Amino acid sequence: MAEFTITGLHVVHQVAAAGSFTRAAEMLGYTQSAVSRQVAAMETAAGGPLFDRRGRGVALTPAGQVLVRRATEILADLAATEMELAGLRDRLAGRLAMGAYPTAAMALAPRAMAQVMSGHPGLAVVLEEASTPALLRRLRAGRLDVAVIGVGHGLPGYDLSELRQTTVLKGDLLVAVPDTHRFAGHSVITLPDLAQEHWIAGDGAANAPQFGAWPTLTDPTIAYTARSWPTRLGLVAAGLGITVIPDLALPALPAGVRAVAVTDGHWTGRATLAVTRPRPSAQAQAMVTALQSQASGLHDT
Repeated sequence: MAEFTITGLHVVHQVAAAGSFTRAAEMLGYTQSAVSRQVAAMETAAGGPLFDRRGRGVALTPAGQVLVRRATEILADLAATEMELAGLRDRLAGRLAMGAYPTAAMALAPRAMAQVMSGHPGLAVVLEEASTPALLRRLRAGRLDVAVIGVGHGLPGYDLSELRQTTVLKGDLLVAVPDTHRFAGHSVITLPDLAQEHWIAGDGAANAPQFGAWPTLTDPTIAYTARSWPTRLGLVAAGLGITVIPDLALPALPAGVRAVAVTDGHWTGRATLAVTRPRPSAQAQAMVTALQSQASGLHDT
């Protein structure tokens, strides 16, 4: 007596998706005769035809619709089972705590988390958002495994002694403006262009670095301050001012806001680092690698 098989269900599912035995064979890397044999076996098990043959294509019969619907569920359950079992075998299991400064938490850190957890389903990753000084304190206290921090022009000289540092991204600063602004049509502007602008600056704890106006600008006009990036960018979108934004955050720009580069010979740049304790775990090292990978992709976004 014929029985349903995983291979047969997979082939039937692929034929239904492709609408053709020939196309399904190409996608599966099978010969067309092998696809036909698998379908015939499943039709025997089902007790009747699964497809109506129509010229070069096929359409599902009522029995075929039932089988494909159930096959979709079965194949999804099987994939989930394989992933769960892989998680049990994966040495990168357990829990990883990562912290990131707010700009890195907008796109870079979540994308790296998704990459690591996709490759290591047994690993649970949690993310904390905080300023760089707070992240370094938590890392040294053992509350974080990886801290994503910013260093460079205009930032304090943080104590990174006895910590392992990996450069994730050497980035740049840009200016975020509403799409109705006079700068919106420019790819690049100069420092003197910024002199009369109204700025939206960050607002937070006294010891937490904040983005203010352009860092080398003298006597800027601060129109508003806001603690969170969504609020700052919302004020920009409403036409209430402009703000400084790292290129790291470009994927998170909302509708109505554009980023413009600034030519400034006095600006020496900043970098994003992934910092761990001197001997990072395999989990932490996997996250550092993912951060580097995703940072490279952000520049291509």
